[in-house]
Amino acid sequence: QVQLVESGGGSVQAGGSLRLSCAASTGTFSRRTMAWFRQAPGKERELVACISQTSTTIYVDSVKGRFTVSRDNAKNTMYLQMNSLKPEDTAMYYCAASPVAVWTCRPQDNEFWGQGTQVTVSS
Repeated sequence: QVQLVESGGGSVQAGGSLRLSCAASTGTFSRRTMAWFRQAPGKERELVACISQTSTTIYVDSVKGRFTVSRDNAKNTMYLQMNSLKPEDTAMYYCAASPVAVWTCRPQDNEFWGQGTQVTVSS
């Protein structure tokens, strides 16, 4: 069983920045695709950013140029640097891990999920 623990959420004003972290309790971290998803009240969970085992990245259009996903395999940790935050970025942010050696960003394919960290952006 892999545990994913998110941290770094909080409340900021529009235009501010936050850095989310996702720490994984597994030595297979480097062999998994990792992703950030978010879910706002009344909305479906959506992909925010995805990073492959070789650090290829994918972003949802609404965050391109503002968010950066990265990973540190030595620390079994993934990050999401969020700049120029907007009120519409307000959501619970979750990290997810794919099965080993699988390249996928689809939520239904992920094997493990964290509990989430809340991000609130006020105007």
